[in-house]
Amino acid sequence: MLKTLANRGTLSLLGSRTAAVLPRRARSLATVAVGDSPSTSPNSIFAPLDTFTRRHVGPRSADIDAMLASVGYDSLEAFVADAVPSNIRIEETINDEAIPPLSESELLARAKELGSQNKLFKSWIGMGYHNAVTPPVILRNITENPAWYTSYTPYQPEISQGRLESLLNYQTMVSSLTGMDIANASLLDEATAAAEGMVLAFGNARGSKRTFVVDNGVLPQTLAVLHTRAKGLNINVVKGDVKQLLENNEIRDDLVGALFQYPNIDGAIENYSSLVDDIHSLKGLVVCATDLLALTMLKPPGEFGADICVGNSARFGVPLGYGGPHAAFFACSDALKRKMPGRLIGVSKDSDGKIAYRLALQTREQHIRRDKATSNICTAQALLANMAAMYAVYHGPQGLRQIAAKVHALTRVLKAGIEREGYVVKNKDSFFDTLTIEVASAEATHASALANGVNLRRIDEHTLGVTLDESATERDILTLMEIFSQSRAQRGLEASQAAKDLTRPQVLEEIALNMNLNRDTLPILEIVSEKELQRTSKYLQHDTFNKHQSETELLRYIYHLQNKDLSLVHNMIPLGSCTMKLNSTSSMIPFTQPEWANVHPFVPIDQAQGYSKMIRELEDDLAAITGFSATSLQPNSGAQGEFAGLSVIKAYHESRGDGEKRNICLIPISAHGTNPASAVLAGMKVVPIKTLKDGRLDLEDLNAKAVQHRDNLAAFMVTYPSTFGVFEEGVQDACKIVHDNGGQVYLDGANLNAQVGLTNPATCGGDVCHLNLHKTFSIPHGGGGPGVGPICVAEHLVNFLPGHPLSPHGTSSSLTPISAAPQGSASILTISWAYIKMLGGKGLTDSSMLALLNANYIKSRLEKHFNVRFVNSKDKVAHELLLDLANFEEVGLKVMDFAKRLQDFGVHPPTCSWPITSAMLIEPTESENKETLDRFIDALIHIKGEADDIASGKADRNNNVIKNAPHSQASVAWSDEKWNASRPYSRQEAVYPLPYLYESKFWPAVGRVDDGISPVVVHQWRKWLSRVLVAPPIVLLTQYNV
Repeated sequence: MLKTLANRGTLSLLGSRTAAVLPRRARSLATVAVGDSPSTSPNSIFAPLDTFTRRHVGPRSADIDAMLASVGYDSLEAFVADAVPSNIRIEETINDEAIPPLSESELLARAKELGSQNKLFKSWIGMGYHNAVTPPVILRNITENPAWYTSYTPYQPEISQGRLESLLNYQTMVSSLTGMDIANASLLDEATAAAEGMVLAFGNARGSKRTFVVDNGVLPQTLAVLHTRAKGLNINVVKGDVKQLLENNEIRDDLVGALFQYPNIDGAIENYSSLVDDIHSLKGLVVCATDLLALTMLKPPGEFGADICVGNSARFGVPLGYGGPHAAFFACSDALKRKMPGRLIGVSKDSDGKIAYRLALQTREQHIRRDKATSNICTAQALLANMAAMYAVYHGPQGLRQIAAKVHALTRVLKAGIEREGYVVKNKDSFFDTLTIEVASAEATHASALANGVNLRRIDEHTLGVTLDESATERDILTLMEIFSQSRAQRGLEASQAAKDLTRPQVLEEIALNMNLNRDTLPILEIVSEKELQRTSKYLQHDTFNKHQSETELLRYIYHLQNKDLSLVHNMIPLGSCTMKLNSTSSMIPFTQPEWANVHPFVPIDQAQGYSKMIRELEDDLAAITGFSATSLQPNSGAQGEFAGLSVIKAYHESRGDGEKRNICLIPISAHGTNPASAVLAGMKVVPIKTLKDGRLDLEDLNAKAVQHRDNLAAFMVTYPSTFGVFEEGVQDACKIVHDNGGQVYLDGANLNAQVGLTNPATCGGDVCHLNLHKTFSIPHGGGGPGVGPICVAEHLVNFLPGHPLSPHGTSSSLTPISAAPQGSASILTISWAYIKMLGGKGLTDSSMLALLNANYIKSRLEKHFNVRFVNSKDKVAHELLLDLANFEEVGLKVMDFAKRLQDFGVHPPTCSWPITSAMLIEPTESENKETLDRFIDALIHIKGEADDIASGKADRNNNVIKNAPHSQASVAWSDEKWNASRPYSRQEAVYPLPYLYESKFWPAVGRVDDGISPVVVHQWRKWLSRVLVAPPIVLLTQYNV
């Protein structure tokens, strides 16, 4: 019936559709193939065979026929017509003419072509971004390893112990280097981390004060993001010399905190101790933005009293990537840990008393606290945090110190060489890696630098900045000296005597010799003359950072951790609202290639033409897919996208003169927790909207509250399909109610995978939406990040999209930036760009159709055994389904019991206890074939049988195979005597409940981790020799009642 998936197109195109909404932006102009090759028919002998759609989707033609039969249809078109309401269907605008498909080889050639248009200059710009050297063992075995990048956030600790340990290493690394008590498992970038610090300081003052001061030496992109975040919360951000600002009594009386950069943007290293004391005397908090590598030589902020430390850990082995993704760090004092944003890893124990790691203090987070949360952050930068952690593990404390000392030594040599040419270094007495240099003409010297393939930081007409890093070589120092020498010659000045007498390499050797700089002296090299700012405390003393310095040992450690984690390389991950689809190898290749990885975010735009073209193509494709007019790719997570979209709405209302009064945001109680948290950050008040018993939005309640707040209504946030897994038929009516009462509609695009090519947010009635590129568009989840959350907007909102002070893009009406870099996490945009280009318009549509089919096939089999909670009027779900397990509570079983038992089947549990506490939310995606779906279904049905045994009394209510799940290898190896005394079922029942497990079995690394025990939050326990503990001894757990 259906054409084979081996063809270039996988499925027949849908017939005529109603309610067409043509995209208002031109389609991408990307060619089908590289060069001038003529287009070919899919049936031509010249057509490529390595087409992508058939590799991306799981079901084969026979699978599709069988699943259609199971759900009661003989065609995919008829099935989709009943799953998606006819009034929101669109014409076939997302087709191969709109987005021509590329084969895998064509895509890689196209990526290479565009990448070659990025000029790889040596960028010594600094400003928080450095040329990192990624150890190949980390690049190959972490960054490019699907066992690491396809895993999800470690909400199921028994099958996540590897990355939990690695993230705990990251927390340990950060807290040890910064001298702070505790650190989280990463944030999105340095600027947003600083904004989180400001918000924490504001919250700590409990609303009684509103002024946050920012030192002149703070990065400009950080200052800009602070202004964006401060606006919604009405925080007063004041920039200047903090010492002078604190002489102002009005500021002193209203102070919530201050932000310093250490070392600052111009390279200077200041002693902030007295200022810290002064701020503390005013009950304010001190936020210190810092550099982890410099802290191997500098006194850590925790030792001079900082309350919060933030920064970018990308210097530890993570490439520039035109701005990201990078793992920001956030560390704070123990007193602030319950207010700290982001995820936190702690130490608990499993059912056998074994040490086990798990997420800690989750009651702070948005998925629980919603509009009362300390932050809206959800996705962070786990993959990049793991890279940075492994970098620290690989180099160890001595290796990191040596790298830092060499960077500083080369900076000293450069300073001396420049001074020999007659230049004045403004921060000559205080620097780590950055020099600020007075020049006659910054324009002329910078032009000379460009001619030599070098980027410098232009500060003003007479000042340049140079920031060195780990990648700097002798040749780089010589080139820099030549640039400044050329600039001197251009001014008609005679060369220095030293330059006349010696060749350049000889100058360097002489300088190094005179300064006693060599490999032997690096370990004792001091960074500043002021003794009080020298680091004297030890760091990274735990064994983990001191025994993996050979590649063999690190490789084994990486794989030791990897083998504890279930990822997409093992089985499907059917997490609802998470869209864990294939992250194809071909789409993952470009972002680690040098032409994409090694571009500084603030290079002149002509050096990033490849990026500009790729980004424009992706923006246009996303606009076409959503039906909107324009796209911003700057938000670097879904939560950031929500904040950006709501801020755009706020700016729109302000442009019409009613921004002050329009501050009400209507949000269904079923919404993602990030929705209300983001609304609060955007300066809105949340009014909840009810849902009906059948899961539909209560339109009467929506209308009543929209009318009630019509003079103050700013926005309505709605997820579509709903978080209950259904295409509601009244979404357009809901949007009309909001529009009629003066509000704008924000459509949460978390579930866009069900829409592509079938409907779109604009047709549904939205004005703005965010997308999760790490869901619908195939960026991997990375164990908790990276992600990208672009926003697409209607024509009337285009001018309000985020701008950036260091980018030529934007308008006078643009928002101040949402993220540190102009294009956010730019390098991984290549993944979604590749995904879209290889599928083409038809492949994108087919993928959504199969995502719907897979979910409804699961429903058709499970509804005979379980309560599928919500369906539409045609008895269909969308791309996910909600399985309500409330009836099993009568026999003492909860959702998490089913989740833990699924692990014994090698299955990652679905989303648990959300959006209703008694249910599992299941999303299979289009990438899984029928065999995999059947194994998942069979596992749940088998567990249902085990639950029935408990209900009938055949199995004990408290001691049974479900309650004791999961079963680790260690527990199965118990002696017969121990097993038989404690387990009233066989080992085979425990670990091989279905036959296929004998062939392929994934073992949980530990037994059930106790969620009822408060985990020890591992931080700097000073009573234990000031060691940061990664795996605390049992005595520690006992002492803290764990």
